[in-house]
Amino acid sequence: MTVAEYMDACLNDPRDGYYAIHPSLGEAGDFITAPLVSQMFGELIGAWAAEVWRRLGSPPRVRLVELGPGDGTMMTDILRAASTWPGFRAVIDLVLVETSSPLRARQARRLQARWITDLDEIGDDLPAILVGNEFLDCFAIRQAVMTGDGWRERLIGIGPTGDLEFIPGDPLPEIDQKAHPGDIFEWSPDLANLATRIGALAIRTGGAALFVDYATDGLGDTLQALRRHHKVSPLAHPGQADLTARVNFNAFLAAAAPAVTFGPVSQASFLMRLGLEARAAALARVHPYRAAKISRQVRRLVSTAQMGQLFQVACIAAPGVAPPGFG
Repeated sequence: MTVAEYMDACLNDPRDGYYAIHPSLGEAGDFITAPLVSQMFGELIGAWAAEVWRRLGSPPRVRLVELGPGDGTMMTDILRAASTWPGFRAVIDLVLVETSSPLRARQARRLQARWITDLDEIGDDLPAILVGNEFLDCFAIRQAVMTGDGWRERLIGIGPTGDLEFIPGDPLPEIDQKAHPGDIFEWSPDLANLATRIGALAIRTGGAALFVDYATDGLGDTLQALRRHHKVSPLAHPGQADLTARVNFNAFLAAAAPAVTFGPVSQASFLMRLGLEARAAALARVHPYRAAKISRQVRRLVSTAQMGQLFQVACIAAPGVAPPGFG
């Protein structure tokens, strides 16, 4: 099978898929995301959404959509921030795009919303502001490996020992990428299709969509699995580990045309432009006993050695919309 088919089965199989059956987030789970690092992350995303609403002319109703809301932490923080912007919280029609039944149940304990499973269910009757943190990295990728006779699709099969292993498949002469034998190239038709659909939605509704994820330029093997906060072989625990790949934001944004795109910029740059330092200082004044912890959270979010450069931020918007945070 292709790497894309393997990823889709491991994550979404209705009987054994990771997200379908037993997603495990947080310190006690398999991985942790920025909203779980600090409330400041979601609050600044909420401030971003509020400012986009203002720049849209403060319409009397707006649809706020989160793609892949996890356990609901980020949206809870977004709505807290939204409540501090005059008039914004009251006009929000909240929609959550989630295919995992276990995660929907966790979200429902925190949030009152309309749950859907597909972008087509969002609707075109209101301006739409979409946000997605570590949503794109779960989309299936395909991989090619450079061999002595050119690019071949990288497949997954059963080896002589009965274990899963990577094997070269059919030639892929259409890849125009210089490489050495053994090099890996990644691309994602699923992500390109998503970008096209989101671009069309942004144009139809006059809205914008924000994405935060860890990034690649398409070269190199970025397929990874996390289990109990440790990297494991992507082939070792199918359906039992979180399986992801880095996002080629340049390719993703190119597929959104004719919508307008912004970024990618580093998470550090984006959060600092939105006022991370000021928000951290305000929290430390209110909770002085937490000042050291807040400082550590800031470093984790923006440090080059941690999440600051690894994670990138990009936006797809309707023509005329100028989202904050991009310079």
